[in-house]
Amino acid sequence: VQLVESGGGLVQAGGSLRLSCSASKYTFTNNGVGWFRQAPGKEREFVATISWRGGDAFYADSVKERFTISRDNAKNMVYLQMNSLKAEDTAVYYCAVALRSFGSRARDDYRYWGQGTQVTVSS
Repeated sequence: VQLVESGGGLVQAGGSLRLSCSASKYTFTNNGVGWFRQAPGKEREFVATISWRGGDAFYADSVKERFTISRDNAKNMVYLQMNSLKAEDTAVYYCAVALRSFGSRARDDYRYWGQGTQVTVSS
């Protein structure tokens, strides 16, 4: 299973980016999917997660009201819309497929991980 993230890049503070996550040789329509991020010198941290049908989602407090996770099961895609970006959002962002229909904020809940996409926010 290969997960591929895309959409990262360099953006000014206050700007927006939309990350995408797709999978090859795997359909994750029955699984929860999460986004995590890892800044230099820090541990990988939870950002957001969405249930298999997209009806439930929750977010880290640090991104609440600014980020929105969504999914399109017909396309086998999950997205992370990031608005009002801050310098502290700079990190490599990873998508991950949960073992169950809805993953928690715990990394152990997730079975497959992508290689990550870099997001850099300049202040």
